[in-house]
Amino acid sequence: MCSRHDPILCIVPPYMLEKMVEKGTKKVRQAALRTMKQSNHVRLRRELLQDQPRPEIESLASGVEAHSLAKVRRVYDGKNTETLPGWLVRSEGDAPTGDPAVDEAYDGAGHTWDLYWECYHRNSIDGLGMILDATVHHGTAYNNAFWNGSQMVYGDGDGAVFTRFTIDLDIIAHELTHGVTQYTARLRYRFQSGALNESFSDVFGSLCKQRVLKQKAKDADWLIGENVLIGEEYALRSMKAPGTAYQNHPTIGDDPQPATMDDYLVLDPSEDHGGVHFNSGIPNHAFYLTAVDLGGYAWEKAGRIWYRTLSKELVGNRDATFVDAAAATIMAARNEFGAGSIEEKAVEKAWK
Repeated sequence: MCSRHDPILCIVPPYMLEKMVEKGTKKVRQAALRTMKQSNHVRLRRELLQDQPRPEIESLASGVEAHSLAKVRRVYDGKNTETLPGWLVRSEGDAPTGDPAVDEAYDGAGHTWDLYWECYHRNSIDGLGMILDATVHHGTAYNNAFWNGSQMVYGDGDGAVFTRFTIDLDIIAHELTHGVTQYTARLRYRFQSGALNESFSDVFGSLCKQRVLKQKAKDADWLIGENVLIGEEYALRSMKAPGTAYQNHPTIGDDPQPATMDDYLVLDPSEDHGGVHFNSGIPNHAFYLTAVDLGGYAWEKAGRIWYRTLSKELVGNRDATFVDAAAATIMAARNEFGAGSIEEKAVEKAWK
């Protein structure tokens, strides 16, 4: 969900929904309010999973599903209710259903599994072969997608500001990466550590899309959610140029993300958990600069460095700051490619 107080990890920031309540039509306001209220029932479960010691988390989420190297997906239809997981409509190996939301959720989970296994040798979300479950058609005009601690949930959008949330592969991979973070660095969802949590999801969301499109770093658009926000000139976020993903939108206004620490937003914890969606633009931009500087396919070098950072260098530092992340990515580059390597220098330059 996405009220300003509940740390369910959603793709749409609370500040967008609040603008929709403030400036939207009656239909848009009602849909935004429902979105901000619908998922309170999953908050406590997600917080429980996030805060438990690592072995207990792995036991809860993987269970008998663990230790198998196989892509296993299940997609459920929520039938516009809040029932989770809903009604099973497509399992691993089944033919497409013809329902775009079902088939996009299925394909997107597969592409995300492929990225993590084929590029980083990670076996699903938990590293132990976790089944990838997803529910589509969640709620009524639900304007979001989220990872609830054990599965994906996608709304259909209100049809006015947002369309269905399975339409962008980077959204699917972004949200599934919140699950990966849950099993690795477990970055606390507030202030700079929360912004890093969001940024790692944007990074691997973008890498998943680029890999499927076979795009080199210089050719990618570096946009997150370029289709879900209705209108050709709008996207949710830009890693290349934070603060430019949408401008003069009739309902949600202008993209407020900063790209550098000069514009860092110091916010109260009640506002976007201290700015986790706002300030994630800063580490996002550092990754973009690293990837473009290194050239080639971004998932091969820059992605390898960031994955090592998430899965090794930041483990044990749940309250990591941007300074911590800079040091950790530089260390990861050194460990992967050698001291004084062009990769290490590119990461250091990007953060500066």
